[in-house]
Amino acid sequence: MQSGVKTLSAGGGASLCCLLLLWLIYSHLLREGQLAVGTCEIVMLNRDSSVPRRTIARQTARCACRRGQIAGTTRARPACVDARIVRSRQWCEMAPCLEGEVCSYLFNRSGWTCTRGSGRIKTVTVIYET
Repeated sequence: MQSGVKTLSAGGGASLCCLLLLWLIYSHLLREGQLAVGTCEIVMLNRDSSVPRRTIARQTARCACRRGQIAGTTRARPACVDARIVRSRQWCEMAPCLEGEVCSYLFNRSGWTCTRGSGRIKTVTVIYET
């Protein structure tokens, strides 16, 4: 009976050790630049305020999206969105604007605008890079 308990304890200890090792490897990979699935990060942000009353910002994001998703924008932050939205250029379906802003499409569907009641307008145009 005691040998069975010792075998069970040894097996449990080995399993626990294996799980701990896998968790350490996974967390190390995340620290080494791997993104968790379904998340995005901003890798570059450039702002140009040389024109009065206007700021031009260019943002580049890196995303690790699930199958059927692609990098997009939700609540003015990079996010993984349904690829169908991007293919059909139905930008406002991503909910890209902040709370209290109204989303509308640019005339050629190359992007969208977010308008506040105070008259402030943010225009976003989409540039595809490969």
